[in-house]
Amino acid sequence: MVAPPDAGAARAMTTAPAPGGRALAVLKIAWRVVTAVAFIAYPLLVYAGLAAWSPRWAALGLLALFLPAAIGRLRKMNKGALRALALVPVVTVLALGAAAALNAAGLVLAVPIAINALLLAAFGATLFRPPPMIERFARLQVDDLSADELAWCRAWTVGWCAFFVVNGTIAGVLAAAGELQPWALYNGLISYVLMGMMLSFEYVFRKLRFGRLGSGLVDRLIARLAAWRARR
Repeated sequence: MVAPPDAGAARAMTTAPAPGGRALAVLKIAWRVVTAVAFIAYPLLVYAGLAAWSPRWAALGLLALFLPAAIGRLRKMNKGALRALALVPVVTVLALGAAAALNAAGLVLAVPIAINALLLAAFGATLFRPPPMIERFARLQVDDLSADELAWCRAWTVGWCAFFVVNGTIAGVLAAAGELQPWALYNGLISYVLMGMMLSFEYVFRKLRFGRLGSGLVDRLIARLAAWRARR
């Protein structure tokens, strides 16, 4: 006579994920990583695609890569504060679809302009419908922001709006010139370096000014920097 399984074993049997479910979860994560890298490497992919194929075939190849990500973003889009940022892959797909239909390389090169315009609209709108975008990011980590921190967040939201204007203008000039190599160099490298510098500068100086240091490696280094400055 076979003894019935105990309650713990029964719960383990019902809650343990099936092998197929684990494999599907891994594939989803891998696909998200691939699409994220693809969006970052968009200018380099465009450079390679337009160098090898016509604008139509280059756009179709990029569409095959970006369309599933855009559909996924639309399905998961909610009414949260960062909703507009989820439209970035959608804008990319619309521009690529138009480029494929018209066989127009200019529309492929115009994607960074459209993305900067979208980000400018998203960040700028929050200046008139508070809280500002940077404050919304900050509140994902800290709820009790001081008056000085609120002013800091608003100022940096304005700063990012200015960056998107300048960045989009440069991208537009390079796209209008039609020179693929400088376009890819700026949008695929220089623009990211500038964004990284702004993000790093804001994070370090916010921590130095307002504290709220955590236990992570970066925060520990910032704490040492603050202590060194205090001793001088």
